[in-house]
Amino acid sequence: MIEHKIKIIAHIRTDFKEKFGIPRQSGVVPDLIGKIIFEKQYRDINALRGLEKFSHLWLIWQFSKNANNECFPTIRPPRLGGEERVGIFATRSPFRPNSIGLSSVELDHIEQTTNDGPVIYVKGADLLDGTPIYDIKPYIPYTDAHAEAKCSFAKSDWERKLEVDFPKELLNEIEEEKQQSIINILAQDPRPAYKEDSEHIYTMAFADYQISFLVNNNLLRVTKVDKQH
Repeated sequence: MIEHKIKIIAHIRTDFKEKFGIPRQSGVVPDLIGKIIFEKQYRDINALRGLEKFSHLWLIWQFSKNANNECFPTIRPPRLGGEERVGIFATRSPFRPNSIGLSSVELDHIEQTTNDGPVIYVKGADLLDGTPIYDIKPYIPYTDAHAEAKCSFAKSDWERKLEVDFPKELLNEIEEEKQQSIINILAQDPRPAYKEDSEHIYTMAFADYQISFLVNNNLLRVTKVDKQH
C-alpha cells in the first residue's frame, strides 16, 4: 500500500492574527498583501521559473488553527442564518475530514531576498498569518473560470456591504498603507452572518492593531483603535 505523505513547502505572512475578520473568500478584499516564504529546502528560484507570466495562482493550504478538529456530515452555514443544515461537501467549512483550504490569489511580484530566498507577494489572500502552504499552482482562465456556474446558497449578491464610519482621528492612528485595507475588510461585515446585536462591541485584530466597532443596520462605526506592542 502506498503511504500518503504531504509536505509543507511554505508559510504565508499576512496581517490577520486571528480568524475573526478574515474575508470569507479569497479576492473579496483584493488589496490585501501576503508574502509566501518557502521552507529552506524549497528556496530554489528555478522552481518559480515562468511563474511571473501568470496573473493569478491557486494556493493549497492547511486550516491550521481549528479549535475543534471533529468533522460532522452536515453543518449550518452562516449564509443560511445558522439554522439550515447542508452536507459538509456542499460547503467550504474548515471542519473537514482533511483540513485543506483552496484560495485563488493575484500574483503581485516575486522578490529574491538574501535571507528567505524567493518570496512570492500575492493580493487578496484569505489566510491567517503563518498558514502552512502545501502547493502553489498557476490559475488558468480557460479551464478554471466558469461564468455559467451555479453556486447554490453562496451567491455573490449575498455579501452585503456596510457603510463604514471610521473617525479620522482613529483612522490616523493606523499606518497609511493599511488604512484602505482595514476599511474594505470592515465593509464586508466580519461578524457572523446571524449576529444582529447593535449594542455588541466587536474587536478585530489586524496587523499591529485591535479595531473595536459597533454595527447598527448597515452602518459600522469604529469606536476604538489600540496599537499592540
